[in-house]
Amino acid sequence: MDKRVKFDFEFFFTNGGSIQGKDFRLDIEDDHISDQALADYLIKDLRLLMVGETKISNKEIIHEKHKRKAAEHSTDKVVFIDLSHTIEQGLITYKGLPAPIICDYLSREDSKKYYEEGTEFQIGKIEMVSNTGTYIDCPFHRFENGKDLSEVDLYCFTDLEATVIRIPYWETLAITEEYLKNHEVRNRAVLIHTGWDKHWNTEHYYENHPYLTKGAAQYLKDCCAKLVGIDSHNIDDTSGKSRPVHTLLLGAEILIVEHLCNLHLLPDDDFTFSAIPPKFKGVGTFPVRAMAKLNCF
Repeated sequence: MDKRVKFDFEFFFTNGGSIQGKDFRLDIEDDHISDQALADYLIKDLRLLMVGETKISNKEIIHEKHKRKAAEHSTDKVVFIDLSHTIEQGLITYKGLPAPIICDYLSREDSKKYYEEGTEFQIGKIEMVSNTGTYIDCPFHRFENGKDLSEVDLYCFTDLEATVIRIPYWETLAITEEYLKNHEVRNRAVLIHTGWDKHWNTEHYYENHPYLTKGAAQYLKDCCAKLVGIDSHNIDDTSGKSRPVHTLLLGAEILIVEHLCNLHLLPDDDFTFSAIPPKFKGVGTFPVRAMAKLNCF
């Protein structure tokens, strides 16, 4: 049975005035909907602007056939997929680098003496190296005169058209340019899905990991990729001292994101990728909340 919701509403506008409705009915997909979701749905549906406080009352779910034709009732849905590992006390991201220390600078108990009864706050303190968790590299990480996090434009981190290229680690660790051909990479975030993230936070994660070869990096540079990410310990082969992939990509101002996860949840394309760090001066690497945004139909 189709479901509809009947309700009263009053929306107040931030520039003055309000709009009211009584016994308003709206098609819904499930047998429940929150007041906030209902208000958001109605505001979007009516294309209202400058809406401030909203009030929903007398809400009732009723069994009634949907009044809109299926073609008119949009089923578009934006889905966000988190591609970042959780940073926690004691986490080792890269062997030889210290784990983060996460603690209280001001505890809730200690804060009570500064505020009225019933009011308390926590202020955290974090001590860590910038290569922690899922992080982004910008040119300053490799080059003294390269752009640091504060100098890279925001659009370089945000809503990039993206492509996932799948090269399982059990097939090869050395990812050459041949694996990257026949994929759309120009002006895109190219995400390399190896499946290595299954070893995250284990001893196995740090050694004999998948990586790009110098030839693969040169191919991505020549094809003008915007960003390259990988769900592995490092985008370079760490068995030696050279880092040709970092050198080539960051030298061309192609950003790098390492230690991604959940790439198996993504389609091969038709989504956008974001990995936004804080705006630090004099820093070339920092953790990000990497994510994919999908429009589902």
